Amino acid sequence: MVSLNKDKFKIIGYDEKELEAISRPNIGYWQDAWRRLKKNKVAMISLIILIIVIIMCFIGPALSHYDFTAQDYDFLDNTPSFAHLFGTDNLGRDLFVRTWKGGRVSLYIGFVGTLVELIVGCLYGGIAGYFGGKVDMLMMRVIEVIASVPYLLVVILLLLVLPKGVNTLIIALCITGWVGIARLIRGQVMQIKSLDYVLAAKALGAKPMRIILKHELPNTIGLILVYMSMDIPAFIFDEAFLSFLGLGVQPPATSWGALIFTGQGVMTNHPHELIIPTVILAITMLAFNLLGDGLRDALDPKLRQ
Repeated sequence: MVSLNKDKFKIIGYDEKELEAISRPNIGYWQDAWRRLKKNKVAMISLIILIIVIIMCFIGPALSHYDFTAQDYDFLDNTPSFAHLFGTDNLGRDLFVRTWKGGRVSLYIGFVGTLVELIVGCLYGGIAGYFGGKVDMLMMRVIEVIASVPYLLVVILLLLVLPKGVNTLIIALCITGWVGIARLIRGQVMQIKSLDYVLAAKALGAKPMRIILKHELPNTIGLILVYMSMDIPAFIFDEAFLSFLGLGVQPPATSWGALIFTGQGVMTNHPHELIIPTVILAITMLAFNLLGDGLRDALDPKLRQ
């Protein structure tokens, strides 16, 4: 065996000052999540598409001098042209204006419905997870009963009984939709409530509702954001489906689902009336889902490098 002598080795680039140097900048959780999200090209493209769609829903109708309810029987079922970028429908109404006006309604239902679900589901799941025991068992049995009822059956029955409108549609969609996020939040809170900062808050005399709202729910924000990005397109799709059945948004108001419902009746002779709102709806839902996948990866601390 060859003997090794320390004189044969030489330390290169040694500097005592560099021993205490930080290998990389110290950044916070949200800064790191944004950094990782920016590296996900698919998620960033989806975010840009969503921003463009939302902006067009707000400023799109103002870019045209046509009113979304104005009928012109000289331009019935016209194909896209310079005068009517998306063409006209069977009543001569400009589809460009109606598409973006309908997008406002669809996005409004998606965002407001998701917000209502999050408020109800987070509070319900947070209370169940924090108290546990008999309280948790009772509250979970209620959720199981609600979840056992067919979702669309409840929505359709409510829409048949209540007066039709956007707010009624949101109530009908939210009546059972909150149980999913409630279960997720309950599981997260049950893990969080045994951590040191929660025990410290209890020792200092903080009330249960303050601990839930100030300490536990804010630490589930990553899960909430991911759920929100997945739930908004679900609301938009449900609204489109119900409008397609004639139970959603009622004339003269419109939405993407209502436009698709109108377009499917003339799809053989005038396919543009069906294709345009369908493509915009599909792109929006795909962008939301891809952004949700990117957020899930970016907000997961286990994937931090």
